[in-house]
Parts: sequence; C-alpha cells; structure tokens
Amino acid sequence: MNQPTKNDSNIFVTLFARIWAFWGLFSFATTFLIMFIPTMIPYLIPGVRGQYIFIQISRFWMWTWLHMIGCPIKIKGKEHFEKGKTYVICYNHNALLDVPLSAPFVPGANKTIAKASFAKVPLFGWFYRKGSVLVDRDDDVSKRKSYEEMKRTLLKGMHMCVYPEGTRNRSGEPLKKFQGGAFKLAIDTKKDIIPTLIFGTTKAMPIHKPFYLLPTKLEMHFLPPVSSEGMGLRELMNKTHDIMTTYYVAHQ
Repeated sequence: MNQPTKNDSNIFVTLFARIWAFWGLFSFATTFLIMFIPTMIPYLIPGVRGQYIFIQISRFWMWTWLHMIGCPIKIKGKEHFEKGKTYVICYNHNALLDVPLSAPFVPGANKTIAKASFAKVPLFGWFYRKGSVLVDRDDDVSKRKSYEEMKRTLLKGMHMCVYPEGTRNRSGEPLKKFQGGAFKLAIDTKKDIIPTLIFGTTKAMPIHKPFYLLPTKLEMHFLPPVSSEGMGLRELMNKTHDIMTTYYVAHQ
C-alpha cells in the first residue's frame, strides 16, 4: 500500500491555504461592512479623542477577524508605553497581514504612514484615511507634506507607526536595511523609538506564495524605548536595527 509522500502533504496544505485565503478575504470584507459605520463615527469627534475611539473600534474588529481566520494575536510589552508620552513605533514587515494587526493593538491613539493609493478604494478608503498619514512615495512634494503631518501627529499626542524597512522583507535576512525617515522624525520631534517585532505572519502569509493563508498564532512584542536624545540619524537607526534583529533572531 502506497504511503502519503511529502509532496502529497504539501499539495494538501497548499490547497487548504488557498481555500482559507478565500475565507480570510470574504470574512475581512464582510466584517468591514458591518464595522464601517462605527468606524466612521470618530470623524465627528476631533483630535486625539476621536482617533483613540477609532483605534478602539478597529481593535475590536481586528481581534474578531483574526480569531475568525485562526490567527489570534498575543501582545507583549505594553508596559513600555509611558502614560502621557508619544512614540515613533518601528515594526518589522514580512507580510501583508502585518498591516491590519499592527496599529489597532498599540496602546493609545496613533496613525500609520501609508500609501496614498489605497485611500482611493471605495468605502475602505475612508477607513484607511482615518488611520493614516498618506504619502505618495513617487512624489517629493507628497513626501515633504507627509513628514510634516507625522510631526504634527506626534505633537498632538498620538503615536506614529512606521515600517522602516519600507516594504516587505524579501531579503532572506531577519530584517532589511532601514530607511532613515522614522529616525529623523524621532530626532526632530525629540521622541523615543519603540522597536516592535511581529511574529507568525511569515508562516501565515508567506511572501512568495500569493493568495495563501494558514491559521497561525501571532505575536507582537513592544520592546523598551530607545531614546533619540543626543543621537545622530545613522547612530539611532543602526542601534534600533541591531536591537530588533537580535530580538527577532532570539524569539522567532
């Protein structure tokens, strides 16, 4: 009698992951339509208060959706956020799944630097715009405006969430080389960096496998703040990269 081979197992896993990806997309769209009106209410509430309510509603939505797709998330390190302070939060970036789970689970009001093109998507664009500082990376004017908007966001009392790798990590290294924007922002606004590592999304949604999703336990770890005081741009960038790489390798 023939025994199942490794290839047979891989084919089964891939087939399941394709079907589960459809469920992930369907459930995301369905729950978004249910949550759409509640997430629009914070538009009526100005300032930090409105953004805080928006994040709370988004957290409930994402917590629900992640459980629906078998990807519950565990958060560690929230104690590193000091009450009354705002931070530049730097994430690693391995998969599309990083994006919906990152900002909603940050303690406090926050915004994420994000591609302006997604704000054009009907309905979803309104939600996306509320949670983001928009930037067109191919437009120097847009980049300057978004940088000033990020500074205003921090000074208003909200955190700024940034992926300093720029795009998803396809390099094979634990983390790609960082870009300098997040660290210049921290220095210019005299804010600390919160290094943050996301675990599990590489397995749940591998970057080299399109339309693929596997139920996976996810984790997000906030690390102790890195002070920007007295630091040069490259020094702060390299220090943060070293801290995040060391932690990621030790805990992945």
